[in-house]
Amino acid sequence: MRYRKLGSTGLMVSEVSFGTIPVLQGSVPVLPDYYNLSEEQAVSVMRHAFELGCNLYDTAIVPEYGDAEIKLGKFAAFAGREKIIISDKARFFDGNEMYMAVLASCENLAAWPDIYFVHQADPDYEEEIFQKGGALDALCELKGEGKIRFTGLASHYYDILLRGAADPRVDVLQGSGNILERGMLERISGEPVFQRKGILVNKVYAAGILPGFFPVKTLIKSVLSYPVSSALIGIGSAEQAEAAMGQDTGDVQGKEAAADFEQVLSVLEKAFKPIPCDRCQKCYCPYGTEIHTIFRQYNYYFMGKDYWALRKLDLGIEKSAALCRECTDMPCISMCPRRIRIPDGMEKAAELVRTFYHVYQPGQQWEQRCGKSD
Repeated sequence: MRYRKLGSTGLMVSEVSFGTIPVLQGSVPVLPDYYNLSEEQAVSVMRHAFELGCNLYDTAIVPEYGDAEIKLGKFAAFAGREKIIISDKARFFDGNEMYMAVLASCENLAAWPDIYFVHQADPDYEEEIFQKGGALDALCELKGEGKIRFTGLASHYYDILLRGAADPRVDVLQGSGNILERGMLERISGEPVFQRKGILVNKVYAAGILPGFFPVKTLIKSVLSYPVSSALIGIGSAEQAEAAMGQDTGDVQGKEAAADFEQVLSVLEKAFKPIPCDRCQKCYCPYGTEIHTIFRQYNYYFMGKDYWALRKLDLGIEKSAALCRECTDMPCISMCPRRIRIPDGMEKAAELVRTFYHVYQPGQQWEQRCGKSD
């Protein structure tokens, strides 16, 4: 295992770090497919990763992480708290709520986290997070009290990460990216303000679907070719730990080590015709449509995440497609570096949902339609 600096924190972190969602136990509504590890099994998997050189473990108090936070605390006590770095998160944006969430996390872990992130920061809550008395101020207060060592901001939105990179209250950033959705990583590479921050990258496997198309080593090397600190991988078994951490990725600094985007598309085209969006988030819709998110859901449907993708698309794709048809300016097309015909892509996504409804009865539950029911 190789190690990299975590920004200006003084910490050295393993290039591949451990995401704890897969060690949870019990059904979680937002995760139709889940692992079901006992405490003993979970600790054993985390121990195996530790023996392979992993020293950073990422968790959260939010519902979809289930009891993973508690299990990580058990492992930390077993391994020796000072030997690992705990990265924790909470989806609270008000300062008081964030402060209490950190205290609750500490109780679950039976230890103080090293890094604590505002989780899934999005445009709807951006101002609340950054304002005086918001979540970032609360984390700074906790840092001053010695309850956490470093503050963090996690988001899937480039503009929010950019704002965090320029904010002295933020020590570490966590964003998303992978061999296909590399646009945000490329923008981070070209922006000097990010160089002062530690950067963790999640969604390296795209919620577990990319290993069905590319070797795990290729996926990890692609992310590590960018100037980031660590690739976060969800690990639920010793075999998965071996695949992600048991092989040397070599010296992969420099974009030349990343797989060519056209080559990535050619692999996917053997299964379906992807919308060639890398989620750079440069496109702008005057109606507020998140074009990159819709294109992501469309591609994920054909890559095997049908249940999740269709639920997301059905929340408003018809309205978005209709507004796109009515738009005369279409500023998004000129903004797209890949020159995607965005209205055509929007219509493809809408047609996917229409076809789904035509094939299945409107009264059926989502689980029945997607073959998820017992």
